[in-house]
Amino acid sequence: MDRKDGRTKYVLRGEGAGSVFVIDEKTGNIHVTKPLDREEKDEYRLIATATDRQTERALEPSSQFIIRVQDINDNPPIFDEGPYSATVPEMANIGTSIIQVTATDADDPTYGNSARLVYTLVQGQQYFSQLTKRMQQ
Repeated sequence: MDRKDGRTKYVLRGEGAGSVFVIDEKTGNIHVTKPLDREEKDEYRLIATATDRQTERALEPSSQFIIRVQDINDNPPIFDEGPYSATVPEMANIGTSIIQVTATDADDPTYGNSARLVYTLVQGQQYFSQLTKRMQQ
């Protein structure tokens, strides 16, 4: 309905409208004003309407938008306790459990590998035949 004659005005309503998201009232282009963080808010619901600038009446049905914020690996894993220290008994049988550690990650476990936790030995690997335990949150 926009004839590009300046009579159409675009209006944005909903979560974050006017603060997180702004609309160019002449073109209808929507812009984000600040970085988004999925851990802060993972979804925004917005409604954009094209109105007649003089009468303020809608020129067509409003458009609804759902903006889903994708996660990035921006949170370090947090260990529940620690620092950890363990001792391996001399002549321990193969498969002997030495220590159990637990960590959590605030990143989204359903998107990519952002929240995937992998534990590795950083020193002394030559003394172990294999490290088989890999954990995911």
